[in-house]
Amino acid sequence: MNRIAAAILLAFTSFAAVAQAPATPVSASAPARAYDLEADVTSVMKTFDVPGIAIAIVKDGKVVVTRGFGVRKLGEPAPVDGKTIFEVASNSKAFTAAALAMLVDEGKLEWDDKVTKHLPDFQMYDAYVTHEMTVRDLLVHRSGLGLGAGDLLWWPTTNFTTDEIIAQLRYVRPATSFRNSYAYDNLLYIVAGKIIAQKAGKPWGDAVRERILKPLGMNTTTTSLAENVGNPNVSAPHSKINGKAAAVRALPVPNAVGAVGINTNAEDIARWMMVLLDGGVIAGAPKDAQGKDARLFSEAQSREMWTAQTPMKISEPKPALAATRPNFFAYGLGFQLRDYKGRKLALHGGALQGFYSRVVMVPEAKLGIAIFTNAESGGALSSLQYRLLDHYLDAAPSDWIKLISDVETEARNKDLAKQKTAGATRAAASRPSLPMASYDGEYNDAWYGAVTIKPVGGKRVMSFTRTPDLTGELEHFQHDTFIVRWKERNFNADAYVTFSLNPDGSIERMKMAPLSTETDFSYDFADLLFTPAKKKDAKEAK
Repeated sequence: MNRIAAAILLAFTSFAAVAQAPATPVSASAPARAYDLEADVTSVMKTFDVPGIAIAIVKDGKVVVTRGFGVRKLGEPAPVDGKTIFEVASNSKAFTAAALAMLVDEGKLEWDDKVTKHLPDFQMYDAYVTHEMTVRDLLVHRSGLGLGAGDLLWWPTTNFTTDEIIAQLRYVRPATSFRNSYAYDNLLYIVAGKIIAQKAGKPWGDAVRERILKPLGMNTTTTSLAENVGNPNVSAPHSKINGKAAAVRALPVPNAVGAVGINTNAEDIARWMMVLLDGGVIAGAPKDAQGKDARLFSEAQSREMWTAQTPMKISEPKPALAATRPNFFAYGLGFQLRDYKGRKLALHGGALQGFYSRVVMVPEAKLGIAIFTNAESGGALSSLQYRLLDHYLDAAPSDWIKLISDVETEARNKDLAKQKTAGATRAAASRPSLPMASYDGEYNDAWYGAVTIKPVGGKRVMSFTRTPDLTGELEHFQHDTFIVRWKERNFNADAYVTFSLNPDGSIERMKMAPLSTETDFSYDFADLLFTPAKKKDAKEAK
């Protein structure tokens, strides 16, 4: 899974050029103990195959670091710096939560208002849930939906509108009872974004820009990829293709902005962390006529966003990572909440094709850390997160880079071994029950809609009709199970496709399942249940 030697050399040659530039001065409030950030970032980039990283650190009301490392795009020399734009994906959820908090401050809604009070046409699968769902419920991942349920409505890039996605919620079956347990979802943040747009009388992006970005001076932050056109300082996304990092196309998701709409840089995210750590106070802004601090949102709403709303299961980490195990773990409003080394953390991650990000704040220490990468590596984020937390919390350091890399390698090898075993134990001599042409046709799922299977150039090709890039060839695996290999190899989301037959030999249904346990949960193939579209008879065709 390591980058080829030439790509490594290119990335670090460009990194060296960045490193020669003067570093952002460290404030007097930073720890006296020496710490070599550059050495850690260099090691992380090499270990986890990351072309470029941007880091912002704020401490005690001052900006300590806003800088970049590596390159914006493999094969090109342009360096990442503090102004380089990255997609931060689900770190956008905090902006949606804050925008709602501002509306609560203004008396335009309450956290426990029913969603139908503001969106009368809103409807979940279950009528009781529809009636009882509150604005708060939209943000806290306890709706009963399964992990990532319905994400294929917006990811990879689809042609569903935001309103169509919200309308399809009524067909997405719950996985648990309402408010029973935590399961991360994106669709309800899309609904939350719709409420913000409705109250503002303008799109979510315009509302967030006017109400949050502009007051904070986040002037280079954007709310759509279209706004990045013409800005030369934008990072390219990178994904693994056949185990090697490669620059890939950016995939816009304008229909899901309430969940994943923000694109920003180290300098701007530092401003965002400062206001969050200061309970909503806008640093440097003029006081009002009564001499009060200018605020984005009230101290009461700041507490609400960082108050536990939904408990989250605490999993046991591998022994090597035992120190990362929290004593409490919960979701607030747009933030995860947990502890580390006796300190409360408010944090969130973000992941879209080619970009991973992490924002971590320690309220008690007035510490904020943001890490952006133009690659898909959770290990890179976690390694730097814990290295920086240990330093700024004055804790004994651990070699998190090696520890996390070793655990990731072990997990990856287990997944590959599992896939190899599945291939070795399949009934290789088996044949499909039906002639291949019998599998052709249109299949419908209640919430996604239609996919088609048809012959193309001697192959059987599956296409998701509302997702232009989700097209791939079917290859026989065993019996009536096939594997779809997506044309876009950077998706890394190949899936099993299994047909079930009726007694008369006709196809009853088709189901899918990810081939790898490392497939991102937003490829929620397992939630789909396809049935053959009813074929029109001759009279209907006329």
